[in-house]
Amino acid sequence: MTALITLSLAACATTEPGLQPQVNVHAVEAQDLSKSNDETSLRVMTLNMAHARGTGMNQMLQGTDKALLNLNSIALLLKQEAPDIVSLQEADRHSFWNGNFDHVSFIAEQGEFHQSVSGAHVKNAGLDYGTALVARLDLGSPESIIFNPTEPSNSKGFVVSSFTWPGNECVEVDVVSAHLDFSSKITRSEQAAEIIAVLKRRNRPVILMGDFNADWRRSNSVVRKLADELGLHPFQPDDLTLVTFPKLGKRLDWILVSSEIEFQSYRVVETVVSDHLSVVADLGINRSCG
Repeated sequence: MTALITLSLAACATTEPGLQPQVNVHAVEAQDLSKSNDETSLRVMTLNMAHARGTGMNQMLQGTDKALLNLNSIALLLKQEAPDIVSLQEADRHSFWNGNFDHVSFIAEQGEFHQSVSGAHVKNAGLDYGTALVARLDLGSPESIIFNPTEPSNSKGFVVSSFTWPGNECVEVDVVSAHLDFSSKITRSEQAAEIIAVLKRRNRPVILMGDFNADWRRSNSVVRKLADELGLHPFQPDDLTLVTFPKLGKRLDWILVSSEIEFQSYRVVETVVSDHLSVVADLGINRSCG
C-alpha cells in the first residue's frame, strides 16, 4: 500500500536513457560472497519497506532516529534470512520525510549486500524513492521504468537487472522489483502491460517480485495477467494462508518465476518490520550449460 500523503507529480511511463540506474557497489566486510560450483540454488526475498516507518501511521510523524531503528531491523532480518537477491519497494534514497539519506545503500551495507540497483519513480518536492534490488551476486543491464502517474497515488514503477545463475555461467536471468497501483484495477492492468513489454524485449528467464496490490482469486487479477502473458508461475496461488498484508488479510506481495525455474521452498516471514510481511523463496533452475 502507499503512504497516506499524496502529491501530484509529473512523470512518464518510459525509460529515460539519461536517468537509467547504475549498479552500485557497496563496501561490506571481507567475505566470500560467491557460491561454490555445486551450489546452484538461489534464495530470493521481497519486501515493501514502507519508507522505513515500520508499522507506524506515516513516516512524516517520526524522526531520523526512528527511521534508522526501523532500517536496522530490516537489515537484521535480511542477514538472518540470507537471501542472494532482495526486491524492495517504497525504498527511499534522499527524501525529506525520513532523514534525507539513502535507505537502499544503508540496507545494502548493513545487510552485507555488495551490489544494488535503485530506481526513483518519484523524484520531486523533496522526495526520491521507488523500487530497488540488493544482491550478493553481480548485477548487470539495469533499467528503471516509471509508470504513468495516477491519482490519488504517486507514481510507481519497477527496476530490472540481470544476473548469472549460480553454477550455470551461461544462464542469465532477469530479476524485477515492481510496485503496482493500489487504487485502480484498470491502472494495475496498464502497468502490468508495461512490465510485460519490457521483459519480453529483454527476452530472459524471469524472477518477478514485488507488491502487486492484488491477489490471485479474481479472474481478471493482474497477478494472473503477468503470469499468463510472461509464462510465469507463482507458488500455490490459491493458498489463503499466505497473507502478506495483515491489515487487510490479503496476499499482495508475490514472487513469480519462469517455467524453467522451480520453487524448492516458499514462506511468508512472520517477523514484522513493515506493514507488509516479507516473502522468501528458494529456487532451482532446470537449465544448464551445454
